[in-house]
Amino acid sequence: MASTMKGAGIFLAQFAGDEAPFNTLPSIAKWAAGHGYGGIQIPAWDGRLFDLEKAASSKDYCDEVKGICAEAGVEVTELSTHLLGQLVAVHPAYDVPFDGFAPEKVHNNPKARQEWAVQQMLHAAKASRNMGLDVSVSFTGALAFPYLYPWPQRPEGLIDEAFTELAKRWKPILDAYENEGVDVAYELHPGEDVFDGATFEMFLEKLDGHKRCTINYDPSHFLLQQLDYLAFIDIYHERIKAFHVKDAEFNPDGRQGVYSGYQGWMNRAGRFRSLGDGQVDFTGIFSKLAQYDYDGWAVLEWECCLKHPEDGAAEGAPFIENHIIRVTEKAFDDFAGGSTDRAKLRAMLGIGEG
Repeated sequence: MASTMKGAGIFLAQFAGDEAPFNTLPSIAKWAAGHGYGGIQIPAWDGRLFDLEKAASSKDYCDEVKGICAEAGVEVTELSTHLLGQLVAVHPAYDVPFDGFAPEKVHNNPKARQEWAVQQMLHAAKASRNMGLDVSVSFTGALAFPYLYPWPQRPEGLIDEAFTELAKRWKPILDAYENEGVDVAYELHPGEDVFDGATFEMFLEKLDGHKRCTINYDPSHFLLQQLDYLAFIDIYHERIKAFHVKDAEFNPDGRQGVYSGYQGWMNRAGRFRSLGDGQVDFTGIFSKLAQYDYDGWAVLEWECCLKHPEDGAAEGAPFIENHIIRVTEKAFDDFAGGSTDRAKLRAMLGIGEG
């Protein structure tokens, strides 16, 4: 039977803060519902909104969270573990900035930080199941990304070794998610070792095609790489289990292109924009996903360099709702059809009885 995706949802990471209504789950859930959202994607690391360890051990707590959301008029779409997954694999070049994603007790100790992150990912598997969720969204982390552009030439085997290690770290985590019946939908994102289709295939091969290794589709990152994000859906639709609806624009000039010359977001050739303000072909995307019966959530991720977040949030829900295609259950020309049998078919072909 044809499937219609769910939406609109909103990722709370970019909106959570220390001021009301963004500092507690009840208040931010009501805020989201007030903007027309039916779902919220919760950043699992943000203790102001969600206690991950408690959720992993207490079904009652998870029922309480779901009750708070239901009272506000929303449901939880997925738990996000982006910052936790990032710390599963960190190249030493990024140790200092990525310490900020972890508690102070593991700062300046990459091994302890990684062990902490792995444990948090395992908590998220159990928490997702206790919440009744079949998908979680995350990052892979990165060991090879500093060697993205091959100058000087990379030593033979460097990238293969990086992906072997990356898969080695993720395999037991994915096995734990398999035990809980939960997919890990990786956001393919520059800065991660897995940032496009080619790298996803490399990762998946090292994982022996692990069932739980799936994709959180975000076209904004593909547009900024100048990747064909519609063809991507044709190729990988069976692995797409989550969807971040985020817009972007790419305006190269005589001074900069994809690499954007170390400029800040405002001055880059490639910039994230609010929905409808960028260049992403969402009509094409929603059509492709409908074609392949994607039945997950369409979740706004807002990261515009220009527009106020409140305006971006207010505009996001109707934008998503207007793009979701209610998939038809019958063909447009069914009225012209009729019953047939094999004799009629052969007669139509002029080949007589056989």
